[in-house]
Amino acid sequence: MGTGARELLDRIQAELAPRDDDNRLVPLVSAGKAQRGVFAAIAAEEQRITRSDWRSFHEMAARADEPHAREFFGGLAPGERQALGLLDALVAAAGPDPGTELPRPGCQAYPAYVAWLALNGESAAAAAGIYANFTAFGSYCKAIAAGMRDHYGFDDDACAFFDFFAADVPEIEQQALAAIQAGLDSGRLDPAAAHLYARLFQSYELLFWNTLADEFTT
Repeated sequence: MGTGARELLDRIQAELAPRDDDNRLVPLVSAGKAQRGVFAAIAAEEQRITRSDWRSFHEMAARADEPHAREFFGGLAPGERQALGLLDALVAAAGPDPGTELPRPGCQAYPAYVAWLALNGESAAAAAGIYANFTAFGSYCKAIAAGMRDHYGFDDDACAFFDFFAADVPEIEQQALAAIQAGLDSGRLDPAAAHLYARLFQSYELLFWNTLADEFTT
Protein backbone atom coordinates (compact mmCIF):
# COMPACT_ATOMS: atom_id res chain seq x y z
CA MET A 1 0.00 0.00 0.00
CA GLY A 2 1.12 3.55 -0.54
CA THR A 3 4.22 4.61 1.37
CA GLY A 4 2.71 7.97 2.18
CA ALA A 5 0.01 6.40 4.32
CA ARG A 6 2.45 4.02 6.01
CA GLU A 7 4.89 6.81 6.79
CA LEU A 8 2.15 9.02 8.23
CA LEU A 9 0.90 6.23 10.48
CA ASP A 10 4.45 5.44 11.60
CA ARG A 11 5.03 9.10 12.53
CA ILE A 12 1.77 9.29 14.46
CA GLN A 13 2.40 6.04 16.32
CA ALA A 14 5.94 7.16 17.20
CA GLU A 15 4.44 10.34 18.62
CA LEU A 16 1.91 8.36 20.68
CA ALA A 17 4.28 5.63 21.89
CA PRO A 18 5.72 7.45 24.94
CA ARG A 19 2.25 7.54 26.50
CA ASP A 20 1.22 3.97 25.72
CA ASP A 21 2.44 2.85 29.15
CA ASP A 22 0.39 5.52 30.96
CA ASN A 23 -2.45 3.00 31.26
CA ARG A 24 -2.49 2.31 35.02
CA LEU A 25 -5.14 -0.41 35.01
CA VAL A 26 -3.34 -2.94 32.81
CA PRO A 27 -0.40 -3.53 35.20
CA LEU A 28 -2.82 -3.79 38.13
CA VAL A 29 -4.84 -6.53 36.41
CA SER A 30 -1.67 -8.21 35.15
CA ALA A 31 -0.44 -8.45 38.75
CA GLY A 32 -3.83 -9.39 40.21
CA LYS A 33 -3.92 -6.16 42.22
CA ALA A 34 -7.14 -4.65 40.88
CA GLN A 35 -10.37 -5.34 42.74
CA ARG A 36 -12.49 -8.00 41.03
CA GLY A 37 -15.34 -5.51 40.76
CA VAL A 38 -13.45 -3.72 38.01
CA PHE A 39 -14.60 -6.35 35.51
CA ALA A 40 -18.28 -5.67 36.19
CA ALA A 41 -17.52 -1.98 35.74
CA ILE A 42 -15.68 -2.62 32.47
CA ALA A 43 -18.59 -4.71 31.19
CA ALA A 44 -21.11 -1.98 32.02
CA GLU A 45 -19.04 0.80 30.50
CA GLU A 46 -18.16 -1.23 27.40
CA GLN A 47 -21.79 -2.08 26.76
CA ARG A 48 -22.46 1.65 26.46
CA ILE A 49 -19.30 2.25 24.45
CA THR A 50 -19.79 -0.52 21.89
CA ARG A 51 -23.39 0.52 21.23
CA SER A 52 -22.27 4.11 20.70
CA ASP A 53 -19.25 3.24 18.55
CA TRP A 54 -21.36 0.90 16.43
CA ARG A 55 -23.61 3.83 15.53
CA SER A 56 -20.66 6.21 15.15
CA PHE A 57 -18.86 3.96 12.66
CA HIS A 58 -22.04 3.58 10.64
CA GLU A 59 -22.32 7.39 10.58
CA MET A 60 -18.68 7.72 9.53
CA ALA A 61 -19.27 5.27 6.68
CA ALA A 62 -22.40 7.12 5.60
CA ARG A 63 -20.64 10.51 5.63
CA ALA A 64 -17.57 9.32 3.75
CA ASP A 65 -17.74 10.07 0.04
CA GLU A 66 -14.53 8.16 -0.73
CA PRO A 67 -14.91 4.39 -1.24
CA HIS A 68 -11.88 3.30 0.78
CA ALA A 69 -12.96 5.34 3.80
CA ARG A 70 -16.48 3.90 3.53
CA GLU A 71 -15.03 0.39 3.44
CA PHE A 72 -12.84 1.01 6.49
CA PHE A 73 -15.56 2.47 8.71
CA GLY A 74 -18.17 0.10 7.33
CA GLY A 75 -15.90 -2.79 8.31
CA LEU A 76 -15.45 -1.52 11.86
CA ALA A 77 -19.17 -1.27 12.60
CA PRO A 78 -19.94 -5.04 12.51
CA GLY A 79 -16.99 -5.65 14.81
CA GLU A 80 -18.57 -3.43 17.45
CA ARG A 81 -21.82 -5.36 17.11
CA GLN A 82 -19.98 -8.66 17.53
CA ALA A 83 -18.04 -7.33 20.52
CA LEU A 84 -21.27 -6.25 22.19
CA GLY A 85 -22.51 -9.84 22.05
CA LEU A 86 -19.28 -11.12 23.57
CA LEU A 87 -19.83 -8.97 26.65
CA ASP A 88 -22.76 -11.14 27.77
CA ALA A 89 -20.44 -13.82 29.14
CA LEU A 90 -18.36 -11.25 31.01
CA VAL A 91 -21.50 -9.75 32.52
CA ALA A 92 -22.63 -13.21 33.66
CA ALA A 93 -19.22 -14.04 35.15
CA ALA A 94 -18.39 -10.70 36.74
CA GLY A 95 -21.80 -9.49 37.96
CA PRO A 96 -23.65 -7.60 39.24
CA ASP A 97 -26.27 -6.57 36.70
CA PRO A 98 -24.54 -3.83 34.65
CA GLY A 99 -27.82 -1.93 34.65
CA THR A 100 -27.04 -0.98 38.26
CA GLU A 101 -23.79 0.74 37.24
CA LEU A 102 -24.03 4.47 36.64
CA PRO A 103 -21.89 5.64 33.72
CA ARG A 104 -18.58 7.20 34.66
CA PRO A 105 -17.81 10.46 32.81
CA GLY A 106 -14.14 9.49 32.60
CA CYS A 107 -15.09 6.29 30.78
CA GLN A 108 -17.77 7.73 28.53
CA ALA A 109 -15.66 10.65 27.28
CA TYR A 110 -14.10 8.21 24.79
CA PRO A 111 -17.27 7.27 22.87
CA ALA A 112 -18.40 10.90 23.04
CA TYR A 113 -15.25 11.85 21.16
CA VAL A 114 -15.76 9.07 18.60
CA ALA A 115 -19.28 10.41 18.07
CA TRP A 116 -17.82 13.91 17.62
CA LEU A 117 -15.46 12.55 14.97
CA ALA A 118 -18.39 10.88 13.24
CA LEU A 119 -20.08 14.26 12.84
CA ASN A 120 -17.11 16.57 12.39
CA GLY A 121 -13.96 14.69 11.40
CA GLU A 122 -12.56 14.52 7.88
CA SER A 123 -12.81 10.84 6.95
CA ALA A 124 -9.21 10.02 6.05
CA ALA A 125 -7.75 11.94 9.00
CA ALA A 126 -10.24 10.23 11.31
CA ALA A 127 -9.21 6.83 9.91
CA ALA A 128 -5.57 7.67 10.64
CA GLY A 129 -6.31 8.91 14.15
CA ILE A 130 -8.42 5.90 15.04
CA TYR A 131 -6.22 3.23 13.51
CA ALA A 132 -3.02 4.68 14.98
CA ASN A 133 -4.28 3.64 18.41
CA PHE A 134 -5.31 0.10 17.49
CA THR A 135 -1.98 -1.55 18.30
CA ALA A 136 -1.88 -0.14 21.83
CA PHE A 137 -5.51 -1.02 22.44
CA GLY A 138 -4.92 -4.57 21.25
CA SER A 139 -1.96 -4.94 23.60
CA TYR A 140 -4.06 -3.66 26.52
CA CYS A 141 -6.78 -6.20 25.75
CA LYS A 142 -4.26 -9.04 25.47
CA ALA A 143 -2.78 -8.17 28.87
CA ILE A 144 -6.21 -7.80 30.50
CA ALA A 145 -7.32 -11.21 29.21
CA ALA A 146 -4.13 -12.85 30.48
CA GLY A 147 -4.54 -11.26 33.90
CA MET A 148 -8.18 -12.33 34.07
CA ARG A 149 -7.20 -15.94 33.47
CA ASP A 150 -4.07 -15.97 35.63
CA HIS A 151 -5.34 -14.13 38.71
CA TYR A 152 -9.14 -14.00 38.69
CA GLY A 153 -10.20 -17.41 37.39
CA PHE A 154 -12.20 -16.22 34.37
CA ASP A 155 -12.82 -18.72 31.58
CA ASP A 156 -12.40 -18.24 27.84
CA ASP A 157 -16.00 -17.11 27.34
CA ALA A 158 -15.65 -14.34 29.92
CA CYS A 159 -12.38 -13.21 28.30
CA ALA A 160 -13.72 -13.37 24.74
CA PHE A 161 -14.37 -9.62 24.44
CA PHE A 162 -10.72 -8.86 25.17
CA ASP A 163 -9.47 -11.76 23.02
CA PHE A 164 -11.51 -10.37 20.13
CA PHE A 165 -9.84 -6.97 20.23
CA ALA A 166 -6.40 -8.47 20.91
CA ALA A 167 -6.48 -10.44 17.66
CA ASP A 168 -4.48 -9.15 14.70
CA VAL A 169 -6.69 -8.44 11.66
CA PRO A 170 -4.43 -7.54 8.70
CA GLU A 171 -7.31 -6.60 6.40
CA ILE A 172 -8.35 -3.78 8.73
CA GLU A 173 -4.84 -2.34 8.49
CA GLN A 174 -4.98 -2.55 4.68
CA GLN A 175 -8.36 -0.82 4.64
CA ALA A 176 -7.05 1.93 6.93
CA LEU A 177 -3.97 2.46 4.78
CA ALA A 178 -6.10 2.62 1.64
CA ALA A 179 -8.39 5.23 3.18
CA ILE A 180 -5.43 7.30 4.41
CA GLN A 181 -3.63 7.09 1.07
CA ALA A 182 -6.76 8.17 -0.79
CA GLY A 183 -7.02 11.18 1.52
CA LEU A 184 -3.38 12.08 0.92
CA ASP A 185 -3.66 11.65 -2.83
CA SER A 186 -6.76 13.86 -3.02
CA GLY A 187 -5.28 16.52 -0.74
CA ARG A 188 -8.19 16.19 1.70
CA LEU A 189 -6.18 14.69 4.54
CA ASP A 190 -4.48 17.31 6.70
CA PRO A 191 -1.64 15.48 8.52
CA ALA A 192 -1.89 17.92 11.42
CA ALA A 193 -5.55 16.96 11.89
CA ALA A 194 -4.65 13.27 11.82
CA HIS A 195 -2.05 13.83 14.54
CA LEU A 196 -4.54 15.83 16.61
CA TYR A 197 -7.28 13.21 16.28
CA ALA A 198 -4.83 10.47 17.28
CA ARG A 199 -3.58 12.34 20.35
CA LEU A 200 -7.09 13.05 21.57
CA PHE A 201 -8.18 9.48 20.82
CA GLN A 202 -5.28 8.18 22.92
CA SER A 203 -5.98 10.63 25.74
CA TYR A 204 -9.65 9.68 26.01
CA GLU A 205 -8.81 5.97 25.93
CA LEU A 206 -6.26 6.39 28.72
CA LEU A 207 -8.87 8.34 30.67
CA PHE A 208 -11.17 5.31 30.41
CA TRP A 209 -8.61 2.89 31.85
CA ASN A 210 -7.22 5.25 34.47
CA THR A 211 -10.67 6.23 35.74
CA LEU A 212 -11.20 2.56 36.57
CA ALA A 213 -7.69 2.14 37.96
CA ASP A 214 -8.29 4.96 40.43
CA GLU A 215 -11.57 3.41 41.58
CA PHE A 216 -10.59 -0.26 41.82
CA THR A 217 -7.02 -0.33 43.14
CA THR A 218 -6.79 -2.71 46.12
